[in-house]
Amino acid sequence: MRPLPPNIKALAACAALMLAASAHAADLRVVSSGGFAQAYKDLSGQYERASGDHLVSAWGPSMGATKNAIPARLARGEPIDVVIMVGDALDKLMAEGRLEPGSKVVLANSPIACAVRHGAPLPDISTVDGLRQAFLHANHVAYSDSASGEYIRRQLLDKLGIRQQMEGKAAQIPATPVGEIIAHGEADFGCQQRSELKPVRGIDIVGLIPQEVQLKTQFSGAVVRGAAHADAGRALLRFLAAPANAAAIEATGLEPVTAPH
Repeated sequence: MRPLPPNIKALAACAALMLAASAHAADLRVVSSGGFAQAYKDLSGQYERASGDHLVSAWGPSMGATKNAIPARLARGEPIDVVIMVGDALDKLMAEGRLEPGSKVVLANSPIACAVRHGAPLPDISTVDGLRQAFLHANHVAYSDSASGEYIRRQLLDKLGIRQQMEGKAAQIPATPVGEIIAHGEADFGCQQRSELKPVRGIDIVGLIPQEVQLKTQFSGAVVRGAAHADAGRALLRFLAAPANAAAIEATGLEPVTAPH
């Protein structure tokens, strides 16, 4: 039997969601970290129309000490059904028993890119030396307090051999997107996951950092242990991972990882 075309698969998936809507229509509470946030926003309306569920959405980093960080939300018992976050951080929460075993769904991989304020000269970061020079020539450099920023702080500066030179002019930014810091003129160069830079106005994305020093962050979703709407949460994650939605995810700067056919 020939496989169904993608558009037929998408229609079939939507039809299945609509049939199930009356059975599990819910106020589904979802918290997503920034890397997958734009893809989630772009697809959420389609899911709501097809499923009948209402998505109650919130945002927070996958790690860090801020009050909106996903681990902190779970620790204080916020009523959350689904989390979408950096895969390694999700695995840690799973090991701690905070997420439903077996509910993890890998959604996308996210490469690191760099940006400058809109209209500023674009440095050439296509080579490792070019990236090194872009860091060194900047007056102030910003990077995040989540996965990409931790990589920059713990590894990339050493790989570039510039840790000492960047002391005092490179800063890890808690909670606020790096692109906003650049757009407001508080930094003239910064790096974060491409999917988090793309939605920000007032900046120009220079490009991805070179493959030799690139780190792609996995984004995954899972159902929170004891969630009020666990079945609806699993349905949402299946929808987000469906091959029919890969193009929408890719358009946000992510590299989709689709569920098996």
